[in-house]
Amino acid sequence: MESMLQHSTCQSFGTDCKDLFAMIKKPYVWPSFPTELEKIETLQICFPDFKIIYIPRAQNQISDYLTNTAKSFYRKLCFVGCSIPVWLSR
Repeated sequence: MESMLQHSTCQSFGTDCKDLFAMIKKPYVWPSFPTELEKIETLQICFPDFKIIYIPRAQNQISDYLTNTAKSFYRKLCFVGCSIPVWLSR
């Protein structure tokens, strides 16, 4: 989310992490993570119509592919965007 502030006004996010989704939807259930929750709340304020949805991993294959490909690089890889980069072969 933080990276998106620099590149886009995108306000809709998707995740396959159930815990992250639950933490954002019901922060009071997660009192052990005050620092993380504060950071998430601060970021949400930056997006006027913030929205996050849960996407099951089975339906999130492109994202999984990008993650696995990034893990195979020997240097830090940072990508923020709404589409697959053309240089990344399938």
